Amino acid sequence: MTADSTGQPAVAQRPTGDRTTDATAHAAGAPARAGVAYGIAAYAWWGLVPVYFKAVAHVPALEVLAHRVIWSVVLLAALIVLKSRWREAASAMRRRRTAVTLLVTTVLIACNWLIFIYAVATDRLLEASLGYFINPLVNVLLGFVFLGERLRRWQTISVALAAVGVLYLTLGYGRFPWIALALAASFGLYGLLRKTAPVDALIGLTVETTLLLPLALAYVLIAGATGAGKFAAGSWSDSILLVSAGIVTAVPLLWFTNAARRLRLATLGFLQYLAPTGHFLLAVAAYGETFTTAHLLAFGCIWTALAIYSIDTVRAPRAAAPVAKDY
Repeated sequence: MTADSTGQPAVAQRPTGDRTTDATAHAAGAPARAGVAYGIAAYAWWGLVPVYFKAVAHVPALEVLAHRVIWSVVLLAALIVLKSRWREAASAMRRRRTAVTLLVTTVLIACNWLIFIYAVATDRLLEASLGYFINPLVNVLLGFVFLGERLRRWQTISVALAAVGVLYLTLGYGRFPWIALALAASFGLYGLLRKTAPVDALIGLTVETTLLLPLALAYVLIAGATGAGKFAAGSWSDSILLVSAGIVTAVPLLWFTNAARRLRLATLGFLQYLAPTGHFLLAVAAYGETFTTAHLLAFGCIWTALAIYSIDTVRAPRAAAPVAKDY
């Protein structure tokens, strides 16, 4: 059986008059269509999210991260109560393998959040966008290594070309792009593990943020007691923005984890171009970050690699499809 461009099994052709078969084919493609919709929503949101973090750039990165956790837990807990799903969350934590997986994803997503907050606050959004341009190719590698997803010839070429771009930026720009590589690796691994964890989006994200909650609360309380915190001590607009971190954080991650469980990692990587494109445009056009010749050549390699990968992704299912015969 061949696979379509979303990674779902292709449905064999049947007579057009067979309504039962048409309905079955429509139902079979529903998870993929839903996954694509969730993925587009999540990545478009993330493409614009630097606007929010620029607004709180004067707040220490750790405090912003703490509020992301705290208010995400509040929002997710409300959803859990409304849906009466506390038992499912408790059951997930009692399963050792699931609990360990979610503990690892908790660390990965916390690191990813913190690095991105730091990148925006220190005017390195351009480097962050590079990381998320690399991420689709990291997904391809992870899918090949851990999930047995086949790495085709053109995919191999695209990954190698991306590596050349990163190497050139390191040598030509004179600074190791650790932000780009750390963001790509942490989010790639996060997507991989969340795809394999036997929990849905709401339960998994609730467990992850709850695990971080004690540390987040401790930080905010200590910062408030020492006068270093911005929440409730600064302007009312700062407090509102920090409370809004729950919505900014939880909503796109729920969409992403729903997409991750319905789509192949390679398909997720294809959709992910939306977010770094938004970051890139904001960094150069809105925030005036310097775009050097080294950036141009490095991004050129990455964009060429993504173009090769995208064309290969679209063409491969067609090449694998069986030729229809008239009998």
